[in-house]
Amino acid sequence: MRRWLIRYRYAIIFWLCFGVFRTSLADWNPIPSGSMRPTLLEGDVVLVNRVAYDLKLPLTDISLARLDNPQRGDVVTFSSPKDGTRLIKRIVGIPGDTLEMRDEVLWVNGTPATYSNGQDISEPIAPGQTVPGIKVTERANSSQRTVQFMPTVRALRNFGPVVVPADSYFMLGDNRDNSDDSRYIGFVPRRLLIGHAHHILASAQILDHWMPRLGRFGAPIL
Repeated sequence: MRRWLIRYRYAIIFWLCFGVFRTSLADWNPIPSGSMRPTLLEGDVVLVNRVAYDLKLPLTDISLARLDNPQRGDVVTFSSPKDGTRLIKRIVGIPGDTLEMRDEVLWVNGTPATYSNGQDISEPIAPGQTVPGIKVTERANSSQRTVQFMPTVRALRNFGPVVVPADSYFMLGDNRDNSDDSRYIGFVPRRLLIGHAHHILASAQILDHWMPRLGRFGAPIL
């Protein structure tokens, strides 16, 4: 055993350092579902900055130092408060915000979001099966993003008003009618945030023969 450790010591040191790096500083996250369409697609692999908000003890949720505060509009990875599953969604509410949704319209602190640039789409929901939808630009407070709706799909289109508690955040998927987000899992405590997803590292059409989507490589997440 000792001879084996001596022989492979540099490889062991490398993988230990790599593990610490990935669990404490930076990570990548594959996108398995369409809950963040059209911003993120199935088969995208996103880069995640694990020290965007907190410096944590590796392999734990223990924060050693707060580095910055999450902002509305940030796309983040986090552990679900419901079952611990790793999810990726967009922050739409920060501590103290009052949020409401009326017939799909998001309200933040008493002000409704505005929607423009509507575009009809056909959204895949199963192999060989699509449903009609609409893709729009949503502007809420000082942030904007592209989101989509599927009117024929059963979804929670009304909630609130609710007030985001201290050290917690309200998440929504950009694919509003097909996302398991804070409407269903509740507020997300800051300690469960993993990091800020900021760029697409690589992308492949996992629903269609795994062809690479070269145009998405290196694209910023807006």
